Amino acid sequence: MSEIKVNKLSSRTGNAVTLGTSGDTFTIPSGVTLTNSGTATGFGSDSDISWQSVVTSNTTMVAGRGYFVDSSGGAITMTLPASPTIGDSVAVHALDGQTNTVTIARNSSNIEGGTDNLSLASNYAAITLVFTDAANGWVRHNKEIPDTFIAATGGTATTSGDYKIHTFNSSSNFVVSTISSSSHTAEYLVIGGGGGSANNRGGGGGAGGYRTNYPAPATGGLTLAAQTYPITVGAGAAGTPTPSTPSVTGADGSTSTFSTITSAGGGGGGYDGGGRAGGSGGGAGYPGHNGGAGNTPPVSPSQGNPGGNNSSNDSGSGGGGAGSAGVVGVNQNAGNGGNGLASTITGSSVTRGGGGGGSGGDTAGTAGPGGGGAGYGGPNGANPDQNGDANTGGGAGASRNVTSGTGGSGVVIIRYKYQ
Repeated sequence: MSEIKVNKLSSRTGNAVTLGTSGDTFTIPSGVTLTNSGTATGFGSDSDISWQSVVTSNTTMVAGRGYFVDSSGGAITMTLPASPTIGDSVAVHALDGQTNTVTIARNSSNIEGGTDNLSLASNYAAITLVFTDAANGWVRHNKEIPDTFIAATGGTATTSGDYKIHTFNSSSNFVVSTISSSSHTAEYLVIGGGGGSANNRGGGGGAGGYRTNYPAPATGGLTLAAQTYPITVGAGAAGTPTPSTPSVTGADGSTSTFSTITSAGGGGGGYDGGGRAGGSGGGAGYPGHNGGAGNTPPVSPSQGNPGGNNSSNDSGSGGGGAGSAGVVGVNQNAGNGGNGLASTITGSSVTRGGGGGGSGGDTAGTAGPGGGGAGYGGPNGANPDQNGDANTGGGAGASRNVTSGTGGSGVVIIRYKYQ
């Protein structure tokens, strides 16, 4: 076997050197290191990556190189190479993307056929991009980063599969700091505060208005932008004090909002009169009155159901719920609160938006499933838990000769795909 030992190979003429001919095999023995200080092409999108030292500031990338990016000191922009050629590749690992987003700027080239930059918004998110042509531009060689690129804070953030969920149990801000495209949307569940109940064998409170697009109706959700969204979580109505005269109607719950989505508070339960209108209506008091309407104009679209009507003395009707109307009280037997609705927007099934039970001379109305309060029944009956449950929008249960229950506070839940 012949051996040639030289310190440098150079072209005799021109600037191209050809090594071997078609069919030849060149073997690099174990322990030999090849160092590339120039640009390597034609080796494929993985093998031509030369990893650089950790980057801590904005950087214009060079084809064939990989970058570890430490953004703990602030957001960093990594700009793709200008005038790329087919097969050029770059790789980025965001070490602290959840703390501060790492943005990949397209530098006039398309990214997967579009004109949006990319964002790495989680710790150790990684991507390898390979340039194809002018139309498609840079395309992902892997699927290590999220399919949508949203960085947001607010409420209590949890994850469920490929989705991030923000739950707001009190009024606050939902802050979208980074988003890669104006087409990204959020799904939502917005519930108003529950209505209060009447005293002394009156009607139960209606549930707070219930609006959601998950999983139906499939309206596509709300389009998000990089901005601050004030979140209002409606309070439940206060309890009705023991009256000196028994004609006291329950108060309405308060409104909950997220962006353009508004859910009305639940209607108060009636005593000697009809229940009040609301997201779901309050139950009627005796005798012969109507329950409050659910979702009356100008509130639209549908948010709930009416409270139960009343056909006889001493039998308050149940408040309406998100899933069904309140039940009519009959012959001293109070009506039950309307059913709430179950939602899996947080990843598990939770029922919210139940109506409050009415109060009767003999029997009490039961709480509507989904956070409604129970009514009070009988001259010597025990007082049950008449309060609507917090963060369900449940209506309050009606009382007898004591202060009535309070409506349950509302809730706002936001869900979007982040990987």
